Amino acid sequence: MEVLYPRCCGLDVHKSSITACVLLAQAGKPLKHIRRFGSATRELLELVAWLREFGVEHVAMESTGVYWKPVWNVLEGHFQIVLANAQHIKAVPGRKTDTKDCQWIAELLQHGLLRASYIPSVMIRDLRDLTRARTSLSQEHSRIASRIQKVLEDANIKLASVASNALGKSGRAMLEAIIGGEESPERLADLALGHLRLKIPQLQTALEGRVRDHHRFLLRSLLRQLQFLEAEIALLDARLDEIGREHLIWQRHWIVGSRFQGWTVLPHGASSLKWASMSHSSQPQPI
Repeated sequence: MEVLYPRCCGLDVHKSSITACVLLAQAGKPLKHIRRFGSATRELLELVAWLREFGVEHVAMESTGVYWKPVWNVLEGHFQIVLANAQHIKAVPGRKTDTKDCQWIAELLQHGLLRASYIPSVMIRDLRDLTRARTSLSQEHSRIASRIQKVLEDANIKLASVASNALGKSGRAMLEAIIGGEESPERLADLALGHLRLKIPQLQTALEGRVRDHHRFLLRSLLRQLQFLEAEIALLDARLDEIGREHLIWQRHWIVGSRFQGWTVLPHGASSLKWASMSHSSQPQPI
């Protein structure tokens, strides 16, 4: 079989150790060198130096959980790296039962039989981490909001039946008053703002509940959690906006009511976008 990479290395990556197999093509059977390294940064730098001694240019490893990431971070820029899907490696026929994983990976790499996974740039990987973190916090925010609604229902408070957003400015003012011990439906309903004041009679009926200290304790705790999550989401939004401005890759967009919808990724070199009036459209319009 044709040898595409005469000096290559296969890595068997684990949590605390990495086994490397260097294959050097020659007439007849290739030379094989196997050595085990730790997974700490200093030990990975020793791996880099060891591979350079053999003139290795191509390295391959399996995408094992997240354990490949530290290896990639150190080896990137020194070698051409192939990150292969573990199922794809297992599906390639011809492996001998006594062949070490690292040796099998090196042999597949040497003959060009590995299909590389797509690894985005560092910036895109950072953006993925940030957007995934934001998604996780947003989901938790929704769960906490649902729990607040359950506590209100348990206390016979039907605020969500009247207010479209029970956790808006008016709703939060009422919740804070309820937590503070206010029981008068009239005084609670008078905290309504804007268009919700047109529904004060309905609010008075909805806010006539059976609130106990137990409900107040739970509401106070859940509101603290909600406010913490909102602060963390705001920090992530600010960081994402900062990166977007630095690289001109996206702009955040919103839907009516100032609820977050997502980001629009801009093509490389695209001009900035001018947003249509939020009262009419949520779609960006080119300048």
